[in-house]
Amino acid sequence: MSQPQFKEMRRAYGFDDVAIVPGGHHTINPSLVELSFKLGALDFPLPFIAAAMDGVVDVRMAAEFSKLGGLAVLNLEGVQTRYEDPDPILRELAEASKGDVTALMQKVYSAPIRPNLIGERIKQIKAAGGVAAVSSTPMNTKKFASIAADAGVDVFVVQATVTSARHVSTSEKGLIFDELVQNMRDVPVIVGNTVTFAATKELMETGIAAVLIGVGPGAACTSREVLGIGVPQVTATIDAAAARDTYYRDTGRYVPIITDGGLSNGGAVCKAFAAGADAVMLGSILAATQEAPGRGHHWGMATPHGELPRGTRVKVGIDTTLKQTMFGPTSRTDGRENLVGALRTAMGTCGARTIRDFQKTEMVIAPAIKTEGKGYQIAQG
Repeated sequence: MSQPQFKEMRRAYGFDDVAIVPGGHHTINPSLVELSFKLGALDFPLPFIAAAMDGVVDVRMAAEFSKLGGLAVLNLEGVQTRYEDPDPILRELAEASKGDVTALMQKVYSAPIRPNLIGERIKQIKAAGGVAAVSSTPMNTKKFASIAADAGVDVFVVQATVTSARHVSTSEKGLIFDELVQNMRDVPVIVGNTVTFAATKELMETGIAAVLIGVGPGAACTSREVLGIGVPQVTATIDAAAARDTYYRDTGRYVPIITDGGLSNGGAVCKAFAAGADAVMLGSILAATQEAPGRGHHWGMATPHGELPRGTRVKVGIDTTLKQTMFGPTSRTDGRENLVGALRTAMGTCGARTIRDFQKTEMVIAPAIKTEGKGYQIAQG
C-alpha cells in the first residue's frame, strides 16, 4: 500500500526570531563604515527608501528625504494625482472615525487619476531639489511610464502585493518588463514585491534595476490576514539575496534587493541588512514624522481597494521629525530614531566596513532575544 504524499513545510523567520552575532575578530569605528546605495547610474548616500504611500510621501517629503541622502517614492495612483490640492483630502482621511475610514477611502480613491498631475508632481519634486521616484501598479504602468519619462522622472517603481516576471491575464499582451526597461532607457526600474528565490531571479533576468522584497509585513497591510499569503521578512530577504548572488555570479550584473515592510525600529533595519538587503523601504516609522503628509496616520496602497481592501489606516501619531528619525539626536530607547546611527553602530560592532560585508555577518535563531533578562522592562512596559 503506497504512502500518501504530504506537503512539506520549512520554518521561516521574522525580525523578532533572529539576532545578529557581533564580530569576534575586530570592530570598526561607526564613523568609518560606508552606507552608500547604488541604483543604476544613481548613487545615494543612504540605503533608505520612503515607501510610496499617501500618508508617507508627498512632494515636500520627497524633496526633504532626498536632501538627507535617501530616496522617496510618490504613489502615482494616490491622492497626489487625483486631486489638484490633496491636502484637504488628507485631512479628511486623518480625521475620519475608524469605522468610516475605509469606506471614505474607497470613495476618495474612486476619483479618476489625472495624467497631467503625474508630470506636474514629478516636476515639482525636481524643482524642490529632490530625486523624483514614482510608483505605479502593473495595470497602469504602460500608461503612466511614458508620461513619467517625458516629465524627467529619475526612478520608476512597479509595485503590487505580489509581482512575477510572467503574469497570466486576459490581456492579449500584458506588462513585459524587458520591454519596459528598454522603453525607459536610462531610468532605473524597480519591481516588487516578491519573497522567493525563483521569482526574484526571474525578475532580475528581465533587466530591471532592483527588486522589492516583502509580502504583507507592513504595519498597515492586512494581506496576510485577508489572503493568507506571505513569508516572514528575514527568510524572504535571505532567499532573495541568494537569488541576487546567484544571478551576479552567473552574469556579472549586480541587482540590489530592497527589504520592504515590517521595519519598525533600528534593530529590524540592521537585521534586514545582515540578512542580505542592499537597502530598506520604510513606511510607518516615517509616517510619524512632522514632515509626513498623513498627519500621524498611515495606510497602504491596497487599503482603498473597491472590492477587497487589504489594509487599514493605523494611527502612528506625530512624535518626531524626519531628521531625528534618520540621524537623531535622540533620548528614546525604543529604536525608532537615529536609524542611520543604529546601522552604523551595528556594522562597526560586527567589523563590517560596507553593506556587502555586513550581509556576511552571522545570524542566529533567537526567539528569546527581546525577552531574555528583560523581566523588569516587560513588567513596566
